[in-house]
Amino acid sequence: MEPQTYFLMAFAAVVGGLLVVDLGIFHRRSHVVTTGEALVWSAVWVICALAFNLALVPWRGTGTALQFLTGYLIELSLSIDNLFVFLLLFTQFRVPAALQHRVLFWGVLGAIAMRLLMIVAGGTLVDEFHWILYLFGVFLVVTGVRMLLAGREEPSPIEDRFPMRWLRRHLPVSDTPHDGRFLVRIGGRRMVTPLFIVLLSVEVADLMFAVDSVPAIFAVTTDPFVVATSNIFAILGLRSLYFALSGLAERLRYLKYGLAAVLLFIGAKILLADLYAVPIGAALGITAGILAVAVIASLLKTRGEHSDKKSSPEMSR
Repeated sequence: MEPQTYFLMAFAAVVGGLLVVDLGIFHRRSHVVTTGEALVWSAVWVICALAFNLALVPWRGTGTALQFLTGYLIELSLSIDNLFVFLLLFTQFRVPAALQHRVLFWGVLGAIAMRLLMIVAGGTLVDEFHWILYLFGVFLVVTGVRMLLAGREEPSPIEDRFPMRWLRRHLPVSDTPHDGRFLVRIGGRRMVTPLFIVLLSVEVADLMFAVDSVPAIFAVTTDPFVVATSNIFAILGLRSLYFALSGLAERLRYLKYGLAAVLLFIGAKILLADLYAVPIGAALGITAGILAVAVIASLLKTRGEHSDKKSSPEMSR
């Protein structure tokens, strides 16, 4: 058996084990995930990704390890935009805080399956038709421009989009969440609960964002192993990141502009590759710099507004 097969088996075993520990032990019973708990799990997933990155050095070399790290940062940053949609969905559907982790856990499993299918399809297209990369580049630039022009406008609710409207009309939906269950049997008839509709909404939201993020990783590498693993690690940390950052959602005012700038940079990197190939290290530094500026600027801006509100006589009444 080849070394890569052993490495893949070890990767799958570690990821599967962590997911079992996550849901089977620490989140066996539905409860409200505290910020401290979310930060600990966020750190666990980041440490696992960095450990995997270090393990790549002796096996695949520094270049591949740097590609993984760059891809991981890009995928994680683009996935952050999902957090705002998750927050909107849970608010619109009035999902209790204690059940949100359960929805996101199963949503993550579905997201991994969808991402892997898209990566396989994208990798096949790139292998057969290399020029498809330029289409990816144009798509990313157009998406980045649209995101910049949209600013902080809220997207239309997921449940108003065609797939969700069709599913709500054709699926038998019960009236109550039934304590976190997705499927119930009422009067001998199997029905889905509103929580199942929320889960489908989360999957649709991730599919929409995957259309942007999957082409972005091909700007860094076309190695299917690196593309897949960087995506998986980014998705695995998304749930904990949601609970850690949900309280800061309103403060991250400029993050969307930062993500748009990342898309524009990645798209330009693809389109200009024949004229100048941006080194992976430089791409990593530029991406991290854009995100850092967006986050710091957001926190500084909203801190000033928060201070003004606290000092306002009308707000203190």
